[in-house]
Amino acid sequence: MDTINPQLPKISSEERTPLVNVLLEIIAWQQIRIDKLEQEILKLKVETTKPNIKPSKMDQDHPVKGGAKNSDDSDKSKKNKGPKRNKTEHIKIDVTLNIYPDIIPEGSIHKGFRDVIIQDIKLETFHTCYRLAQYETFDGSYVSGQLSDSLNGCHFGSDLISFILYQYHHQHVTQPPLLLKQLLDLGIDISSSGLSQFITDDLDMFHDEKNKLLQVGLSVSAYVQTDDTGARHDGKNCYCTLIGNELFAWFSSTKSKSRINFLSCPGQGSYYFYVLNAGAFAYMEEQKLAVALLARLELEGGVVSNLPLAEPADKAVRIETSLVWNKWLNQQGIKAKRYRRTLTEGALMGGLLAQGTPTTLSIISDDAGQFNVFDHALCWIHAERIINRLIPLNPEHVKAVDDTCEQPWQIYRELKTYKLDPTAIQAEDIKSRFKTMGNNQHELLRVLDKPYLPLHNNLSERDLRDYVKKQKISSSIRSEAGRRYRYTFANLKKTCLEHKISFWHYLKDRLSGTNNIQPLPNLKPDEFDMRYKFGNISRLGV
Repeated sequence: MDTINPQLPKISSEERTPLVNVLLEIIAWQQIRIDKLEQEILKLKVETTKPNIKPSKMDQDHPVKGGAKNSDDSDKSKKNKGPKRNKTEHIKIDVTLNIYPDIIPEGSIHKGFRDVIIQDIKLETFHTCYRLAQYETFDGSYVSGQLSDSLNGCHFGSDLISFILYQYHHQHVTQPPLLLKQLLDLGIDISSSGLSQFITDDLDMFHDEKNKLLQVGLSVSAYVQTDDTGARHDGKNCYCTLIGNELFAWFSSTKSKSRINFLSCPGQGSYYFYVLNAGAFAYMEEQKLAVALLARLELEGGVVSNLPLAEPADKAVRIETSLVWNKWLNQQGIKAKRYRRTLTEGALMGGLLAQGTPTTLSIISDDAGQFNVFDHALCWIHAERIINRLIPLNPEHVKAVDDTCEQPWQIYRELKTYKLDPTAIQAEDIKSRFKTMGNNQHELLRVLDKPYLPLHNNLSERDLRDYVKKQKISSSIRSEAGRRYRYTFANLKKTCLEHKISFWHYLKDRLSGTNNIQPLPNLKPDEFDMRYKFGNISRLGV
């Protein structure tokens, strides 16, 4: 039997007392809740639910302030797509063959050749037998020819090892059975344990390059984007944190989503990362730490470690490990959880500043509290989600929510125009009309002071998507070695991609020992980023 939806009778304006209006709103709200509960029931029954897919408003060509967009210009932009690229311009030609017609009529004149390039690939084994000559000397000892150092004393060549790492980390081929089966089908005689060794062992040169990547990236960057996602390690729920921008990408596993955990990530692989210096005290003062405690720590100071400081020597606490740091907090008699947490956050930030991280570094995130450090900026895509959580109770509410949702995107489009040609007048106009987000105004409008900042956090989400795909295919990690190599190659692969370096050529370059590709931490940002980094483009006084 079909469910009958009762219809409310029409209520005249005389009958619409304040009580009736409130009851009607309650009924509308309950109907919305019922619809949502019905959708949840369908999900539990594994039945099809109505998808809630909204079109993206980010790059729509809506009219900006000042007039509508000319439709003729829109049609013109679609037609004039520019010249087509030469698809075979950079292809290396291995063999050139001249092909003549089967029958050439008498008297014909040769007018050259018309090139047709056929691209193909060869997947075949290439085995080399090195015959090491041996000689017996007059005293009975033997001398023998030696293999090249590039072979690393291994029975498998560097190209094969590169292929294994490329297939596993870049193409997400599982090992075993698929990668092992592929190699056996190609004619490579290799065992499952031998294959595992290439993926997990003797990778120190890659780990060393990855360890330097984040510290160097932070020191040369004007901003970074960050995000995190769930991860499984050794049967436990953990998190994968990403820090990066157009210059580098850095992944690491973490046990929580706390701010302490986020600030600890850059210290991995560093010499120390707990420093109580001027930057640390400034952060703790901003977090409203007790004035008396701050004054006592500044007076006592003292050096609890002989580790060097990467900034001019001052009266600062410097500690290498979390164990020693917690012991030092106990010695200071600091037991309150809030005080210990704020002191730890400040010391971690002081360590980052001491290692060269600029104080003006901007952190762009989705408004998760753990990322709200340094000069924080918000992603506009995530900001709209706050408005979408509003539940309208009547048609007037629906219209109000729709209008409110449109206002941020109108400003977003104007900010895109502002970034191309920033002016103080336009910045003041945007500020004066920005009221929707309330307390988030400063973080959403950081681009007015720093036009080089991106308006969204899509880059970090795209980088994390590849890691999530790898985790779904290869499942969780059990060993510490597995955790280490998965994050190392995720970092190196994404950084190669940002600099348009072939990950395949990078692996071959490192494993063959040619090192024609310079270390990834030494790669510098392009001229555009450097101009912003060193302030050669004038800042606006807004």
